Amino acid sequence: MTDGDQELAKDLGLISALAIGIGTMIGAGIFVLPGVAAQEAGPVVVLSFVIGGLIAMINALSVSELGTAMPKAGGAYYYINRALGPLFGSISGMGDWMGLAFASAFYCIGFGGYLATFLGDVVVPLPGVGEVAVLPTIALGPLVLSEVQVGAFVAGLAFVGVNYMGAKETGGVQTAIVALLLTILTVFSLLGFFSFDWGTVMVDDTVAPLGYGEILPGTALVFVSFLGYAKIATVGEELKNPGRNLPIAIVGSVAIATVIYAIIVGLLVGIIPYDSISDQTPMSDAAEIIFSGNLGVIGVTSITLGALLATASSANASILASARINFAMGRDKIVTAWLNEIHPRFATPYRSIAVTGGMILLFIVVLGNDLEVLSKAASILHLVVYALINAALIVFREADVPEYDPDFTVPLYPITPILGIVFSLGLIGFMKEIEIALSLVFVVGAVLWYGVYARHETDREGVLSNYILSRSEEMPDLAVSAANAARPSGNAEHTVVVPVSNPRTESSLLSLASVIAKANDGAVEAVHIVEVPDQTPLEEGSEHIQRIDEESQQLMERVRESTETLDVPVDVKTVVSHRSVEEIFDVARRENADTVVMGWGPGRAWSAGRVESPLDELTHDLPCDFLVFDDQGLETDRVLVPTAGGPDSDLSAEVARDMREQLGSEITLLHVVDEDERAEGERFLTEWAADHGLEDARILIDDSGDVEGAIAEAAEDHSLIVIGATERGLLSRLLRGSLAYDVINEVDRSVILAERPTGRSLRERLFGRR
Repeated sequence: MTDGDQELAKDLGLISALAIGIGTMIGAGIFVLPGVAAQEAGPVVVLSFVIGGLIAMINALSVSELGTAMPKAGGAYYYINRALGPLFGSISGMGDWMGLAFASAFYCIGFGGYLATFLGDVVVPLPGVGEVAVLPTIALGPLVLSEVQVGAFVAGLAFVGVNYMGAKETGGVQTAIVALLLTILTVFSLLGFFSFDWGTVMVDDTVAPLGYGEILPGTALVFVSFLGYAKIATVGEELKNPGRNLPIAIVGSVAIATVIYAIIVGLLVGIIPYDSISDQTPMSDAAEIIFSGNLGVIGVTSITLGALLATASSANASILASARINFAMGRDKIVTAWLNEIHPRFATPYRSIAVTGGMILLFIVVLGNDLEVLSKAASILHLVVYALINAALIVFREADVPEYDPDFTVPLYPITPILGIVFSLGLIGFMKEIEIALSLVFVVGAVLWYGVYARHETDREGVLSNYILSRSEEMPDLAVSAANAARPSGNAEHTVVVPVSNPRTESSLLSLASVIAKANDGAVEAVHIVEVPDQTPLEEGSEHIQRIDEESQQLMERVRESTETLDVPVDVKTVVSHRSVEEIFDVARRENADTVVMGWGPGRAWSAGRVESPLDELTHDLPCDFLVFDDQGLETDRVLVPTAGGPDSDLSAEVARDMREQLGSEITLLHVVDEDERAEGERFLTEWAADHGLEDARILIDDSGDVEGAIAEAAEDHSLIVIGATERGLLSRLLRGSLAYDVINEVDRSVILAERPTGRSLRERLFGRR
């Protein structure tokens, strides 16, 4: 799988990768959520965290396999975009991006809560004003920002600023923070064991006074605590030895975080009654009980400072990851390059960071008083992404993509990714309507963004759409229609596809394709279609694909050496198929071709004058422009273009113009009229030439009324004829033949039959246009 030239340096080790995952997960997830979750689920909230860890572990296995196959910046977005295509890539990119913004706002609120606890009632004297609280409440119209929100807003500004200016040694700082946090939490756990009281856990002789049915809603609330492991994949392109270190870091961080959550939350509900645990600073409240005597102040201060570090680490890691997601989306033209502009001084994607920071600050101001909405909105968006990740893994496996070669594979395939999809989407069902609606706004926004912008800019097609379109006859019509509707319409360069049946004889086709590609700053894709009998399964044929491809490359290399390709890039691919003719259309769709250049042959499906088979003509439009070449030697010095107007003649004019510009061809335009219409014919052809950039072409009017005879006579003085396909319908051509068919068979010159896709009704397909 190829990408742009931009790559990131591999300078992150295993410990740094673990630190990114653990540092994000044990931030606000452990220092803030236990209080909110305990009040919703009761003491049994411990199981909510454990179930969340198990769901995360299933998804982590899929992320690990994908990450070792494609260690690229962008992580989940990259995998989904490659497998499911840019529509789902847009959804996952937007979901991950905005999910991180919600999560970062949540982490900042956690930071603000502990900052308010740490500063207490500290005030500063201001001249002329008096004493003012360090963290005051602020009224913004109808909105009143609490001291916690003010602290969170200031913290958010600081974190965005650090990323904007480009913090150095991010991995080393993250590792140091995580090491300190683990030390603090270890001491907390050891001393907390002696303050644990089972009687505090039991309420009315049960650990579930609110009911066991609250366990899964509790899981939905706390799942935001498990978002950190996927962030490791977003820096996969910078990870040393990703085949080994990526799965260890991802799976290991989930396992470590789950154990920590189970121990800490279990201690909290055994030290403080579940309905009395603070929903902002639960760890500080527990520390006041655990650290008694002279250690009390030191213990509470240590926990508070640890919480500040943890929430700061989580917020910083999320902003860092969001910039990498936008980097990957920009590389695929899903988002505008403007967003990823690099700062001339700080060398950071400052606009991306600024936009993300603005969203984070907005969420702090508007939703900062409702931690549950922030945490669940972040969870929903990421659960959608995780479901798509598992779907992407299945697509890569089932499509048997040659480049997909992971160093780690999920156990119990396909059960594991299927469970990942079911559990991820199922957990969303336990969210509240407001959180689902808020998240849905961004999902719908991503779909609209793709339709309005990204679809016309990106040229990246997914494995899924290629898989469906390459088997269009076997797939349900709905799937084929959906794949065609969602495929991108943009293309980075003009692609000219040349279906090759015998590389030894295709030199002229390659030369013609090179002229078209050169004129449009494009490239040539030579596709050697190897047809196998219907009795031979394609799976069997694909076992020999490497040998066939090597032979094709050798043959085409000889053709390239003896062919004038005008320095146009020429790539060669090999396709094994039961249907050589139909495969041409499939290849054109898969390669998002602008033009197909193919050879004429007796007995082919297009010998009736159009390049479509009768069935295809009745049911489908051409995927792109087609040039069918009857090769009697490609001599382009004198080119004849008969025309009566119409879209196919427009394409004929473009081909003639390309030959004039690239090869210096002399162009003659021919228009045939009846004897009494000569003046009108001259006027039409002069205007038509001007409209198509062929003012300098020779104008030839034949007033015999005999189109075929006029073309045959004019052909005597020309070396090549470029003619538009007939507008006559299918039934008319079957009964009465075709002008293009007659010209190709009767004129002793090379002929290019040009046909441009146009929408036609069924009646027009059967009987032609009036």
